[in-house]
Amino acid sequence: MMISIIVAIAKNNEIGKGNNLLCRLPADLKHFREITSGHAVIMGRKTFASLPKGALPDRRNIVISRNKDLKIEGAEVYSSLDYALIKLIDENEVFIIGGAQIYAQTLAFADKLYLTKIHAGFPDADVFFPLIDWRAWRELNRETFPADEKNPYPFSFIEYERT
Repeated sequence: MMISIIVAIAKNNEIGKGNNLLCRLPADLKHFREITSGHAVIMGRKTFASLPKGALPDRRNIVISRNKDLKIEGAEVYSSLDYALIKLIDENEVFIIGGAQIYAQTLAFADKLYLTKIHAGFPDADVFFPLIDWRAWRELNRETFPADEKNPYPFSFIEYERT
């Protein structure tokens, strides 16, 4: 099983504010959907709560929560990341989609990073991605886009693999 992290990060490692995304980038949401569809996605309970329409369609939704009695329609709930990964052992690729605690738990052993780099800062952000040791990663490809009428900030899609 390949473990991949997918995340949108602003220039100071910001990833969220008030249990929401930093900004709305429709191109990033489309990119996220294209990459994760047909795969399992692992997230924390707060990340799941931030999804506007509940469970993500066309994906196996996995929620990590300390609440062993939690039941969520359209999602499997596990009490630990380790237990969830055991349950997903037959999956080809699984995606870690947030939040910060789940990213911190998986960054040291993830195989790939799908990074949307937002070329802007968000001083009022309250959630940050852990620091990345870039010596452990090799860039595979990069596409950079300017801001436009739908996407208010310039951004890049960058794919990395662990060296």
